[in-house]
Amino acid sequence: MKKLMIGNEAVARGIYEAGVKVVSSYPGTPSTEITEFSAKYDEIHCEWAPNEKVAMEAAFGASLAGVRSACTMKHVGLNVAADPLFTLSYTGVNGGLLVCVADDPGMHSSQNEQDSRHYAIAAKVPMLEPADSSESLAFAKAAFELSEQFDTPVILRMCTRIAHSQSIVETGERNDIPRAEYKKNPAKNIMMPAYAKLRHPFVEERTAKLAAFAEDCPFNKVEMNDTQIGIITSGTCYQYVKEVFGDSVSVLKIGLINPLPTKLIKDFAAKVDRLVVIEELDGIIETHCRNIGIECDGKNLFPPVGEYSQKIIAAAFGIEKEQSFTAETAIPVRPPVMCAGCPHRGLFYTLSKNKVTVMGDIGCYTLGAQKPLDALDAVLCMGASVSGLHGFNKALGDEKMKTCAVIGDSTFMHSGITGLVNIAYNNSHSLVIILDNSITGMTGHQHNPTTGYNIKGDPASKIDLETLCHAVGINRVRVVDPYNLKECDAAIKEELAAEEPSVIISRRPCVLLKSVKAKPAVTVNKDKCRTCKMCMKIGCPAISITDGKAHIDATLCVGCGVCTQLCAFDAIE
Repeated sequence: MKKLMIGNEAVARGIYEAGVKVVSSYPGTPSTEITEFSAKYDEIHCEWAPNEKVAMEAAFGASLAGVRSACTMKHVGLNVAADPLFTLSYTGVNGGLLVCVADDPGMHSSQNEQDSRHYAIAAKVPMLEPADSSESLAFAKAAFELSEQFDTPVILRMCTRIAHSQSIVETGERNDIPRAEYKKNPAKNIMMPAYAKLRHPFVEERTAKLAAFAEDCPFNKVEMNDTQIGIITSGTCYQYVKEVFGDSVSVLKIGLINPLPTKLIKDFAAKVDRLVVIEELDGIIETHCRNIGIECDGKNLFPPVGEYSQKIIAAAFGIEKEQSFTAETAIPVRPPVMCAGCPHRGLFYTLSKNKVTVMGDIGCYTLGAQKPLDALDAVLCMGASVSGLHGFNKALGDEKMKTCAVIGDSTFMHSGITGLVNIAYNNSHSLVIILDNSITGMTGHQHNPTTGYNIKGDPASKIDLETLCHAVGINRVRVVDPYNLKECDAAIKEELAAEEPSVIISRRPCVLLKSVKAKPAVTVNKDKCRTCKMCMKIGCPAISITDGKAHIDATLCVGCGVCTQLCAFDAIE
């Protein structure tokens, strides 16, 4: 059956058709939908793991037991899972194992735009890179055969455009793969030094076999046309090349991105007058070409940063590319903001008012860095707010400075707990604020261990944050309602003054949850409004100044009441 699918749904379909039994992941844009779509198939056990490392280790366990398994993550999530990945390369697999990673060139929703191809090279595992939804399904499905054939985990590299763009796929039936027998094999599966030394030569031999396989594999494709220009490309860039040139140039499309072929590239290069490598981010294919003695253009024409486009590629060749759409008027910039009624807003306003130095983390609340709240001082990676706060305060020594960390409930479960253990164990007088909005917000409302529900929405065990914080050694733990500004102000001042570690749990469900009932919108009494603009200091998108007076958009306002607490003239009713 033919169907229109985004790339991530197509990967999920490929996972399903391959007969996969277990998928474990942590949500992260642009990879999240792979697991969400996989969860729609009852034949697959799908789960949200606390973090990517746990997800990959769960997939390893399922593979070891003899079934096909997968884990998915965004590119920075692969950093977290790198520890098991590198040793998985040594152990190999029993049932086929697929690691789906989605890169984010252009940083649409990420703190960096690292190139995950480096991980495949460093870990010495094969990597496939599809260029549309059809290939996303086909490559994901074929990856499990490749995994079992070469006894290796296989990485499928997606990117934002392929993950979220739609194209036609042709679906097939599910393969019912019998579970491979589990046999105790310490020399293969116990990576203590004596055994690991024996596995490293296996990895090198496997790499050589994969390199030979790459020369004539079904994932790489040559399209010979005019030979004045030959282009080597992969993934999204293949689509851009086809849109700019059509069939007017010769193209070598690389689908198996690691290991790269040698003879295939040399043969292609020998047939064209000029060779150009077009790849987003780092010059990995270009470097390989130069290492095998082939001269080519690449990063001398194209930048090593950001997303490419048809226009960028056309410009590099001196081709005028017409804009498909031009706005008649300038469109104002609309940066992302916290939603009207977001429970984080009142807490951030209080921190900003008290001039607290705030270590931020990854999630919706990162938006608290924007004006007018301007509430964050640093954001590094998942969980770094807690660990970074500890280091910051230890560096200050006896010098007094108002500092705290803010971290979401899902991010706290991901990698904030260990930082809090460090604070308790090494006794820094640090204040950690857990922003508990009862969901994993920015990636699209996925459940996590603090919500009490699993990926399918069924009841599950629920982590009690207060008890957990006490258990790791924090004596001072209190809960506040972020809609109550006086309560937040008092709690922050008291805990900042405490001579021991403390935790504040700012608890209020995300306003976008279906279970949250919005209250009637508040309105502005124009006669009472003095245009002091205090209500504007919280940065709520529902509030504006219209005709010299505060105005509240009733279609956006959820009646949270935070702004009413700021108006000294009782103009907001």
